[in-house]
Parts: sequence; C-alpha cells; structure tokens
Amino acid sequence: MKYIVVTGGVVSGLGKGVTISSMGRLLQACGLRVTAIKIDPYLNVDAGTMSPFEHGEVFVLNDGGETDLDLGNYERFLNLQLTQDHNITTGKVYRDVILKERRGDYLGKTVQVVPHITNEIQDWIEKTAKIPTNEDGEEADVCLIEVGGTVGDIESSVFLEALRQFQFRVGTDNFLLCFVSLIPILSDEQKTKPTQHGVKDLRSLGLSPSVIFCRCPEELLEPTRQKISNFCHVQADHVLSVHDVTNVYQVPLLLQQQNLHSMVFKHLKIEPKSGPDLGDWALMANAMAHWEDTVQICLIGKYNGLQDSYLSIIKALRHAAIACEHKLDLQWVEATDLEENQDTMEGESWEKVKNCQGVIVPGGFGNRGFDGKVLAAKYCREHSKPYLGVCLGFQAAIVEYSRNVLNLEGANSTEFDESTPHPVVFFMPEIDKATMGGNMRLGSRITKFTNPILTEETGATSILKRLYNNVDMVHERHRHRYEVNPDYVNKIHEGGLRLVGRDETGERMEVAELPGHPYYVGVQYHPEFKSRPLIPSPPFFGLLLAACGKLDSYLAKQATENK
Repeated sequence: MKYIVVTGGVVSGLGKGVTISSMGRLLQACGLRVTAIKIDPYLNVDAGTMSPFEHGEVFVLNDGGETDLDLGNYERFLNLQLTQDHNITTGKVYRDVILKERRGDYLGKTVQVVPHITNEIQDWIEKTAKIPTNEDGEEADVCLIEVGGTVGDIESSVFLEALRQFQFRVGTDNFLLCFVSLIPILSDEQKTKPTQHGVKDLRSLGLSPSVIFCRCPEELLEPTRQKISNFCHVQADHVLSVHDVTNVYQVPLLLQQQNLHSMVFKHLKIEPKSGPDLGDWALMANAMAHWEDTVQICLIGKYNGLQDSYLSIIKALRHAAIACEHKLDLQWVEATDLEENQDTMEGESWEKVKNCQGVIVPGGFGNRGFDGKVLAAKYCREHSKPYLGVCLGFQAAIVEYSRNVLNLEGANSTEFDESTPHPVVFFMPEIDKATMGGNMRLGSRITKFTNPILTEETGATSILKRLYNNVDMVHERHRHRYEVNPDYVNKIHEGGLRLVGRDETGERMEVAELPGHPYYVGVQYHPEFKSRPLIPSPPFFGLLLAACGKLDSYLAKQATENK
C-alpha cells in the first residue's frame, strides 16, 4: 500500500479536499485504484451533532456514518463508497484507547499519547486503507489521507506525530507528504512568506513535504516557484500552481499538465498501468465553460448563512445541470422570508420563487422556517412549477397537501406541533429521543416502487421510477427521525398525492408524486449523497430536465430505447 498525505497551512478552507480528490482522479486515470481517509482533529466522535452553521453539512455514508463533508468530495470525484472508519476523529481514537484500557488490553501499562494514541492512529490508517471502496471490491493501490485544519493547530499535533512515525513504519518509498498553502497577492506581488513559515512549522515536527500545492488567484510565477523551492527544500518542479479555474472539475487537468502523476510514480516507485486518460471527465470540465443556456433554481433553505450546509445539494444540482448542458443559476431564498410576506407574496424572496424555473426544498431540523418550506411547496403545486422536496422538503409537501387539498385543518408534523389534530408526520417509534448522536434512520436503505401507477385513467407511471431506468427498487441514503404517519397514508395516496415508493416493509413512505404536474416529487431519503459529476442523481436530474423543458422528450426517448 502506498500512502499520500496532504496537510495544509496558513488558513483553513484552501481546498485540501478538492486537491486530494483531484490527485486521486488523476491516479485513477493512470489505472490505479485509490481510497481516501479524512482526519478530523475535533473531539466529537463524528459530525452528527454539529451545527450546520458552524461546520457545514453532515455527509452520510452507506453504512450510516455521519462524517465531514470532505468525504463527499472524495466519493463524488473518485466514485468511491467509503465507510465511517474512513473518517478518523480525535473522539473516535481516544474512545477506542480508553475502552481498551478498561478491558486491560495494555497489561497494566501507563497509557500515554505516545505510544498508545499514536499507535492507535497508525493501526487505524493501515486497517482502513485495506477496506475495498471501489466497485470491483479490490483493495486500493494508493491511500490518500487528508489532515484537517492547519499545521500548528494544537488539536492536530497528535496526528502529525503519528504520521511522523508512520513514514518510518511503512517506509519512505511508500509515503509521500504534500502541503497545501496560500500564496496571497499584495501590491501585485505573490507573497511566499506564509508558505515558508508553514513548511518550517511542519519540518519542525519531523515532516518534510515533497510536493507543495500553491493556492493563488493567479498562476504561480516562475520566480515565486523558485523562491519557494529554495526556502522550503523542495524541487522547483514539485511546487505546483493550483490557481483559480472556471470550475473545480478542471483541477485534475491542471495537475496533469504539471506532471503530478510522474512525481508520484517516481517518489513511490509505482509502475503506472496506463497513461493519464481523463476521457469523459476532461470533456465535461472543458465543455462547461462554453455553455450559454442557463437554468435558474431556487433553494429554499434555513442555513443559508453558510452555504456549505447544503454542499451535496448544490453539487447534485450542478451534476444534473451538467447532464442537461446548462449553467446553474442558483438563487438562495431564506424560508423565513416567505413566511413574513405570505399574505402579499411580495418582496425579493417571493419574486425569486415566482421567476425561477424550479424549486428545491432540502432537509433540515427544527421549527424555524418550516412554514416557509410549506408555502414554497404550495406555490409550486398551484402554479405547476417543478418542485423537488428532500427529507424535510418531502414532509413539507405532505403537510401542505394535507392542509390545503385534503382539508385536514391543523395538519402538521409532531416535530413542530405535538398537539396537532392531524399528525401526518410523526416521530419514528423506535428512535430514542434522549440520545442525539448517531440516533436516526441512517445510511443506505431500500426503496421499492410499490405503486408506480399515478393515474388509473391514463395509465401514467411514476416519473421517478422511469428516471431510475424502471428498476423495481433503489438503494438511497437516509438521515431522519420523522416520517409519514401510516394512519394517514391511504387518505393522502387516494386523495391524489401518490405515495409510489415505500421501504421493503411497505410501512415507511419514501416517494411522493403529484399526477398531472410537470414535476412535483418528494423523497424522504437524501439522493444528493450519491450524485456524481458524470452520473447525476435521478430526482435532481428530473428537476433540472423539467426546469429546462426537456423532461417529456427525455422520458419519451428513454421509453423508445427500452422497447
């Protein structure tokens, strides 16, 4: 196993996740299998209980792991299926060491950071690197490891010490250290001092990078490259320019142009299985810059202050727009703004909803903004505007239809009103209210298209089933505590909002569609987590197709091809 470690300096948010994912994509283009590990130095066991305003979205894996959003970058770029073990946190490591101490595994030894914590980290990396994450089920050739935060953070010091030891455990021919740094431009000059200090701090810890990725608004100048080489003890051609490009999908191409793959192969003594062939990826990345058509989608959110709270939603919309060959114009609407002007339906937020080509209502927790999501669902239903509700957005469509079409006055979710006379959405009975972390319906679950007929008169079938290529069941990821109340299922379904997708027991509602509407779909699961740049998520693809006016022609063409 070969290991590539990426650390960062100066400031966080430089794009280590995109950099390491792009490196992985380039290695895959050379015929190698890759896997990825993210190290998060926080004490939380996982990201499940973190505020979206502080940390961004919680990314959910197939096995139910609630992780840092960077694992989403790895899965999307590299088409991997990672596990919760691929996200190492301080909380996980210390928890496991303490449990071992309580069992007496250390045979009376004094348990210390060195060697017990550092050994646990190294063992975890070696064990996790061997878990197959590719579709072929084979072990990876290269394991990519991202260390969260920046060099110098007290939280990450134990992980950097573990990696210092790890380079000797696995051998220097199997270990490549990379450093991502900021090159600011002041007075028209590219400044190298922050990078010099970052590398100095890293080397003081016994780690010396072999490749430096320089994040800069503009392409790195040769004198800048040479200066960094001189002061940071790195070959000049190993100082790479990762400057701003038109889209992140061009970063693997940028790294290929600077022969990163050759550096990796030489340092790690790898025989490439083929030349770098980015194929369809390169066509997609380059074509995006030339599209002229734009599709405008409104996102009705409640965590808009930090747009990373909806990162997978944004990516899924962009993947779908790529498949439609349109540029995505994403309009942000705060759900509470719709509530404040619900009587007049005036103001900037309502104008965005009225003028856009489609609406996405994503998931969320808590009462704030829910009525705004319900209002958005109502507007889209009444005005034939393409609508996709995900998780809470699905529940908003259920509540809206129950109130305004089925005339169930006061219908609501018990999450927001425990005394509602019509609890059309209620708390899942097996969930423990007293525990927060890891206590939801999580991970990959089966959804069966159990009732695909939308209207008996016309014989029209489920749009979403057709978008999934007419399969009978799909596996999608979940993260929720509330669901449609089985006592109201027949009333809702027979009242016109068709519940066409259910779990394998038939008791949990997963998909709702409205017959006769251009595209009115709600899903209890989170399809955004499995969207890929070249393989868009079907519910999102359907929304974008409908918004672009291409859905009917796409489904007709698909029906013809399937005959």
